[in-house]
Amino acid sequence: MKYLLDTHTAIWALEKNIKLSATAKGIMADSSLQMCVSMISAWEIAIKASIGKLNFIGGSRFFLEEMHRNGVALIPITSHHIETVETLPLLHKDPFDRLLVATAKADGMTLLTSDVHIHKYGVRTVW
Repeated sequence: MKYLLDTHTAIWALEKNIKLSATAKGIMADSSLQMCVSMISAWEIAIKASIGKLNFIGGSRFFLEEMHRNGVALIPITSHHIETVETLPLLHKDPFDRLLVATAKADGMTLLTSDVHIHKYGVRTVW
């Protein structure tokens, strides 16, 4: 089974943040499951760090290096993901989250997220 990490989930895992749920920790520790991050997460980190909305030491470069080091697959943004965004109702205004939802839907992944609004899209989520 493939899991797509929401940006905050991946950051919290790297920071060993107590906000990371026991379920999320267990899933990410299971080597039989494939963990993935979208390139949108690196872009989100870059943008939010550059405007002062996120204090993540090392920025997007460190994030991508750590995802690679931890065996997390990087999912590129494709035209199929972008086209899927167009089919989503406007339930969530965050463009990063909308593209994560579209990616999970298009690629048949479960989204590992604490965002309670994302489940409204009918995409599989776990927290």
